[in-house]
Amino acid sequence: MVEQLSEKFICLINQNLGIAYKVTGIYFHDADERADGLQEMMYQLWKAFPTFDGRARFSTWMYRVCLNTALTYKRKSATWKSEPLSPNHYQIADNPPGNQEELIALLRNAIAHLSELNKAIVLLYLEEMSYDEIALVTGLTRSNVSVRLVRIKRELEMHVKQQI
Repeated sequence: MVEQLSEKFICLINQNLGIAYKVTGIYFHDADERADGLQEMMYQLWKAFPTFDGRARFSTWMYRVCLNTALTYKRKSATWKSEPLSPNHYQIADNPPGNQEELIALLRNAIAHLSELNKAIVLLYLEEMSYDEIALVTGLTRSNVSVRLVRIKRELEMHVKQQI
């Protein structure tokens, strides 16, 4: 029985491992923090797996566990500190970004300035989850998700324009 549970868990995790990497990439900026956060997520997923009842898709359930773990880990982590601004933060770009890598970097930087909950909403939105699925993962209502996404899009747009 335990062996079957272990095999099922490993199979599902392997199929959805990208979720944990995406969450750690959004919430942890340092490679060591990402590794520690990923390890904590795997532990929490394993611990919570017996309670997975299949009412939601596994990926939706996994997002919820990973996001909650990232938020809890960041709150409890005594080693987490904000990064000081580097001299590059004060420079004005000569030209607007032209290639896709630069645009992605601008978007990542803008997302990094969002609140923890708004980061989660953006991540799930970029994963093309429906508003109902985002609401299920975050614990918000569908209408609250809709309102927040409108505000988040405006905030991201303003932040990116300031960087250009």
